Amino acid sequence: MAPSSVAPAAAPARQYTPVAVLGIWLAAALPMGVLAWIVVPAVAGPDASPGRFAVCLIAALTAGLIWQGVLVLILVAGEGNGNIRAALLLQPPTDGQGRRGGRLWLWLVPFMVAFVVVVQFFPFDLPGPVSHSFGPFLDSADGRDLLRGNWPLFVLIVTMFVFNTVLGEELLLRGLLLPRMRTAFGRWDWVVNGLLGGLYHLHQPWSIPSSIINHSLFAYASRRWQSTWMGIAIHSTQSVFFAVLILVLVLR
Repeated sequence: MAPSSVAPAAAPARQYTPVAVLGIWLAAALPMGVLAWIVVPAVAGPDASPGRFAVCLIAALTAGLIWQGVLVLILVAGEGNGNIRAALLLQPPTDGQGRRGGRLWLWLVPFMVAFVVVVQFFPFDLPGPVSHSFGPFLDSADGRDLLRGNWPLFVLIVTMFVFNTVLGEELLLRGLLLPRMRTAFGRWDWVVNGLLGGLYHLHQPWSIPSSIINHSLFAYASRRWQSTWMGIAIHSTQSVFFAVLILVLVLR
């Protein structure tokens, strides 16, 4: 592992008011809820098969996540900052002592382990409808039959994962909002960010309790090491696992 390098001073991010933070959160969360609970049932139809409903849901949520990525670009462009990487803290982790990258990346390991432990052994999800739950659908015969040899659906699902944990949800919550919440919420900005990340799941409200815990983990890591990549990498642990699992089902 290469030693940490000295980090240059970063320009302070523009700060949002609590009202602005809430408005941007609503612009991301409300479309996801509307898509999942209004648009998808209308498009799929009242007599839709589980497979058709699942495809409509995946396509709709992917569209909602892509919108979040577009929203981030619009808001950053509005700031007049031509350096998108700096504006969204897409930089190696820093320790606050002038060191950057190198061994600091190793902090990902305990956070990834903590994320997996929480997801696997301390589930806080409430009961939810099978029609809107991805995991139970994969475990069903309908899910396995739909995925077998279905490469277009696999590409769509991977696109959803990428915008979920890299280019959409995570980029908006940790890249855009978190560094712009410091003035409004002080040292507890990461706590509020984690709470917003959990409450954002209007499309899966039964997952909000566990999502608050998980997003607080992502927010703390990103805030502590001043790098959006920390939250992205930890969150992507789940995406990589499901992508491999789905690939196995497609190849069967």
